[in-house]
Amino acid sequence: MKKYLIAVVSISFLISCKNDPIGVSTESAIQPKTFKNAVVDSILTDSISIRGIVIDARKVWYAANNGKYGFYDLENEKIFSGHVAFDTLQPEFRSIAKTKDHVFILNAGSPALLYKISKDGKQVRLVYKETGARAFYDSMQFLNDNEGIAMGDPTSTCLSVITTVDGGETWQKHSCDGLPKVAIGEAAFAASNSNLIVHGNGVWMVSGGKKARVFYSADHGKKWSAFDTPIVQGSAMTGIFTADFYDSKNGFIAGGDYEKPSLNRGNKAITSDGGRTWKLVAENSGFGYASCVQYVPNSLAKQLVCVGASGLLYSSDSGVHWTQLLKDKGLFTIRFQNDSTAFAAGKDKLIRIRFKY
Repeated sequence: MKKYLIAVVSISFLISCKNDPIGVSTESAIQPKTFKNAVVDSILTDSISIRGIVIDARKVWYAANNGKYGFYDLENEKIFSGHVAFDTLQPEFRSIAKTKDHVFILNAGSPALLYKISKDGKQVRLVYKETGARAFYDSMQFLNDNEGIAMGDPTSTCLSVITTVDGGETWQKHSCDGLPKVAIGEAAFAASNSNLIVHGNGVWMVSGGKKARVFYSADHGKKWSAFDTPIVQGSAMTGIFTADFYDSKNGFIAGGDYEKPSLNRGNKAITSDGGRTWKLVAENSGFGYASCVQYVPNSLAKQLVCVGASGLLYSSDSGVHWTQLLKDKGLFTIRFQNDSTAFAAGKDKLIRIRFKY
C-alpha cells in the first residue's frame, strides 16, 4: 500500500541468552537495566525520506526516495551518497537487505526495480524488474548469503513473493498456487522494511487493509500458512505495519490506523507460539500508529522499541507498558547495532541513538 508514515521508539536492555522464550528464567540471567533516556547524534540531514536501513559490519546503509541510497562509515564517520535513475523515473527505495558481498535495494511502485550494489557503493546493477501496473514491493530480507526473499502487494490472488537462491543474481516470482489467498483489499505497507522477518528457516510476512494477518513459512518460503490476528482491520489504511521476531517463538506486531494516528487500541499484539496465536497488549495505552517495532538484542524477548506517530517509545515487559523516550514523530525505521545503540531514519534524517539508564 502506498501510504504509511511516522515512527515511535524507546529502549532498554538485558544481558542473557537470546534464544530463551518469554517466561523462561535462567540462573545466569541478569536483571534488566531499564533505559531512562536517549541521546541523539545527527548522522545525515538532507531532503530525503528514508524507510530502509541495514547495519553491515562497520557501515549503516540506507535506501531512500528520489533514487537515493548510501551508507555511513562508522570508522571514518563519513557519508557515501549514491543515486539510481531508471529512464526518467527516480525510484522510491523502501526495502534494503545485505549479504556478505553485496547490498540490495528495492523500490515501492511500478516498475519494481531491484538493484545489486557492491560494498563500496559504486557498482550498481539491475537484477530484477517487474512492470505490471500493480507491482508494489514492501520488504526484503536475506536468510543467508545465497537465499533472499521480497514480498509485496497482490498482483493476483496472493501477496507477491520473489526469491533468489544464487546470492541475488537472479530472482523468480512465486505462483499463487503455493501461497495463501488474500481477501479483496488485503495488502501490505512499505513503512519501514519490517513486515518481512526471517529467523533460521522461518519466514513471516504481515498484511493489512481488509485483513490483518501473519503468513508463516517454515521452509524458506516454499510452503505457507496464514494466521488471523486481533489487530484493527477492515479499511484501507488499517492493519499490521511492522513486525519483529526475537526468536522462532516470540514475536510482536504493531500498526493501527494510519488515518487515526493517536488510536492506541487494537494496534499491538504479542505471540509466544511462532505467530499462530496473538494477544493484544497495552490496550488504550502506549503508542498509537506504529511504523517500526524492534526487539532490543540480548533482552530475552522482554524489551522493545517502537517509532511512529507517537515518537520513540520503549517497553521492558514484552510490550505491556511503554515509556516515551523521544518525541520525534519524523522517524520511520530503526535498527540496533548492539543492545544500547541503534540507528533510526525518517524524514530528512539518519540518526544514532544511544540509550542511557
